[in-house]
Amino acid sequence: MSNETTAGERAERPASIIGPPDARLQLPRFAGPATFARLPRLDEVDHADIALLGIPFDTGTTYRPGARFGPESIRAGSKLLRPFHIGLDVEPWTELQVADAGDVGVTPFDIAEAIGEIETAARSLYDKADSIIALGGDHTIALPLLRAAHAHHGPIALIHFDAHFDTWDNVFGAQLTHSTPFRRASEEGLLALGHCAHIGIRNSLPAASDFEDDRRLGFATVTTLDIARRGIDEAVERVRERVAGLPVYISVDIDVLDPAHAPATGTPEPGGLTTRELQLLLHGLAGLPIVGADVVEVSPAYDHAQLTALAAAGVIFDLLALFAKRQ
Repeated sequence: MSNETTAGERAERPASIIGPPDARLQLPRFAGPATFARLPRLDEVDHADIALLGIPFDTGTTYRPGARFGPESIRAGSKLLRPFHIGLDVEPWTELQVADAGDVGVTPFDIAEAIGEIETAARSLYDKADSIIALGGDHTIALPLLRAAHAHHGPIALIHFDAHFDTWDNVFGAQLTHSTPFRRASEEGLLALGHCAHIGIRNSLPAASDFEDDRRLGFATVTTLDIARRGIDEAVERVRERVAGLPVYISVDIDVLDPAHAPATGTPEPGGLTTRELQLLLHGLAGLPIVGADVVEVSPAYDHAQLTALAAAGVIFDLLALFAKRQ
């Protein structure tokens, strides 16, 4: 089902890879193209291993709006990135052809129509790229992205970093919101049930029964309290055992971070992960067969000194490194 290239095939093509301009010799990082990390546009390369796709949509938001401006904020925060990833000992855009596919032109007025537009854009993008990392946008966008990924890879093991389950049935009767994408994905058979996990759940829920409801949908949960009490390594081990070698999709809501580290998000929750804890959790997933990812819920109107934009750009850099290290 997969149209991905193997590690051996990637190793044969490094000379053809187009990367960003050299920040020390060609162009300082505060100048140059407005693409993610100043990487080439998708139309400037023959084919991409990874396409970065902006999805400026936030109509599914239930509290603070503004994530429609997330993609441009994340791209701005990415200008500081350098090629070598210290934690995973890899240069992602030397190993992989990474390109910026621009933004989906998505309606802000009709959620169902927007979901269809995003799914169509993602499906067509697979003709030009092997995998997609999406820049959100609110978490509603995960549903059409999972639909597109499922069409290529079959049922997917989801690793979901978030303060919230996002498996509610509805909000004010609406079944398509940023609080419901993974219930819909579970119901549609997009996920490998029993092989999915949430990381970072915390603070407050509508009811204790939400945990049992979520388990019935096929999820396990690693809370921030679990991580604080038992450590990063145990959390990573639990998640790696959970996904069991299946195709993996990683979805990162930036509100998994504590508001001290990522204030610019739609539904901030105290008691979250530090940026370093999130980095270590992501690094622990090296070697998994990752097929897609998203980073969502950056709402830049609430940011200070680009704290959230820089964190989100760093998460995408971590994801690119994971793609370069996958088996």
